[in-house]
Amino acid sequence: MSGVATAVSVLVATCTFLTGAVIVGEAGVLSQRAAAAADAAALAAADAVTGVIPGDPCVRAGDVAAANGAVVDWCAVSGAVATVVVHANRGILTAAARARAGPPG
Repeated sequence: MSGVATAVSVLVATCTFLTGAVIVGEAGVLSQRAAAAADAAALAAADAVTGVIPGDPCVRAGDVAAANGAVVDWCAVSGAVATVVVHANRGILTAAARARAGPPG
């Protein structure tokens, strides 16, 4: 019976390790998704500020963030520079990201 107990212990340890690895991997993917959503939202807001696209900059940022699976937590415009903070959720995980966009210089 001790061989069975050892095998079960190894199986449980392996499953626990793999579950942790999957969660860490998912957290990394979610973080990148939030960063991409923040970048795109900031670019959309900056485009709205400069008149490239019509509409309110922060509304545009919210639309683009939502299309990328995120929610805008904060949006500010200073001159032609837009700054956006977003968060994305997946299950029990949450990732936040911040991005700025504006004309070069």
